[in-house]
Amino acid sequence: MASVLSFQLSPYFLTNSVIKGRFRVRVQNVGSKDPKVLLSDSNVVNETSSVDQKKKNGVLYDGGTMVEEERTLINRENGRLGFVPQKKWTKDVSKDLEALWDDGYGTKTVKDYLDVAKEMIRPDGGPPRWFCPLECGQPRKNSPTLLFLPGMDGVGLGLILHHKALGKAFEVWCLHIPVYDRTSFEGLLKFVEETVRTKHAASPNKPIYLVGDSFGGCLALAVAARNPKIDLVLILANPTTSFGRSQLQLLLPILEALPDGLHNTVPYLFSFAMGDPLKMATIGTENRLPPKSKIKQLSGNLTALFPLLSGLADIIPTETLLWKLKLVNSASAYANSHLHAVKAEVLVIASGKDYMLPSADEAKRLKSSLQNCKVYLFKDHGHTILLEVGISLLTIIKGACKYRCSRRLDFVSDFVPPSMSEFKYAVYEVYGLSRVATAAVMFSTLDDGRIVRGLAGVPKEGPVLLVGYHMLMAFDLFPLVEELLREKIVVRGLAHPVIFTDSLENSTSEFSVLALMKVLGAVPVTARNIFRLLSTKSHVLLYPGGARESLHYKGEEYKLCWPKQQEFVRMAARFGATIVPFGTVGEDDIAEE
Repeated sequence: MASVLSFQLSPYFLTNSVIKGRFRVRVQNVGSKDPKVLLSDSNVVNETSSVDQKKKNGVLYDGGTMVEEERTLINRENGRLGFVPQKKWTKDVSKDLEALWDDGYGTKTVKDYLDVAKEMIRPDGGPPRWFCPLECGQPRKNSPTLLFLPGMDGVGLGLILHHKALGKAFEVWCLHIPVYDRTSFEGLLKFVEETVRTKHAASPNKPIYLVGDSFGGCLALAVAARNPKIDLVLILANPTTSFGRSQLQLLLPILEALPDGLHNTVPYLFSFAMGDPLKMATIGTENRLPPKSKIKQLSGNLTALFPLLSGLADIIPTETLLWKLKLVNSASAYANSHLHAVKAEVLVIASGKDYMLPSADEAKRLKSSLQNCKVYLFKDHGHTILLEVGISLLTIIKGACKYRCSRRLDFVSDFVPPSMSEFKYAVYEVYGLSRVATAAVMFSTLDDGRIVRGLAGVPKEGPVLLVGYHMLMAFDLFPLVEELLREKIVVRGLAHPVIFTDSLENSTSEFSVLALMKVLGAVPVTARNIFRLLSTKSHVLLYPGGARESLHYKGEEYKLCWPKQQEFVRMAARFGATIVPFGTVGEDDIAEE
């Protein structure tokens, strides 16, 4: 079977379906080390306590598959003592993800965040607690734990755009700090630290992910500094470690001296510094719509968003904002004084248009101060970067090679196949221009010898080894991977090991094509990786000529640069793999004078 590539534009066949669903969570008892599932209707249900008839408590929120209603007594320690209607639910069976799985990205917006936050901020007298959004679903087998530490809002919904995607790869728990809670930074630190140690004791060979947003970044660094022997991976989104050099410090004396009549306007004005409303409103809009339709949809989103921003006055009332600024001040001082003790892996996600903090400069400082730190800069985003369009947290983690389920990264077993949104991002935003320029069309040979358009001749079941010739600048690579993904075939491309090091990146690199290659399935070319991929019946893509073959000299059009001994044949025979040779016609002719 042979495949040939030439150039023609492929039609777009994917649609962006919008699925709106209610927000659902699991709640963990603060006083218990064993998380329990507590479910009720999506609206907060107030119940009279059997101990104190004057105290009312609500439970968050909606359940999964409802089967039967029962009543459960909730521990007083989480501020919800009383009999509360609870519904049993059936868990979905975890399955291995297929190519182009639905990660739900773009189906939630900032409006969903504000709507749900209105319910969660109702006073209940309870202390900080953990909850698990049920829309995260059931993670893959052996998935690590991810603990989300929120920013100054404290609600814990900062990952609402990412819940469905993260829920496939992690066991997700989010920290909720009630609006009127006044737990000190030391108290929050001990609370999170106790959870981390409990999770580590239960699964000592798994990493624990701490995703710290803004203030939560300082909290994550503090936990890591106090627990250097625990395998932690920190994902920090615009951490407030730069608080001492920011404009936020000026708010402290202003808030204290502000007349009462102006207090309610502060959180509303504060919201415009938190992020870019235009990028927030762009979430859920279809990029491939005609300009007129796209502008109309965006205008409607903005019109609906701006009135909701006034709800921040309830999420962060002035007295709470003043407390949170003092909390951030303490957290920043503690985290900065303990950076030397942080041994964990760190990935910093920084915004270039953060009007609250000097996040871009802070990312450079953290990279030089921490022992194992990687930085991605998103120059067009604001402070609340996780609530803005174009930021898929799971994609960033995968592209940075930070996703692993054990102490060491395993490129074979830890791989998460590309999702639908990752595929569309790669095809239409990153490689869009090259697709138009090359316009590749593919032909393959069936078992009966017939040549057909497309890759129907490539076996759907592995192990399969695709062996090809690198064209000029390897422009043929992505069209082939794209077409295979359209056939729901995930191909693991064997790439030069230098791609998986930080030597090609500077102190603040943007999310690049190299990172996207890792998301789509690239793996370092080693004999061990080839052996393991073929043993797991994978589709493996190999260019024996390597980088040298893609960098042709003048007069080397269509010249093979393969080594004399092709050991991959012996490896393929070992596992009975089907070898599919392929070649490309036309690309080397582009450079002719």
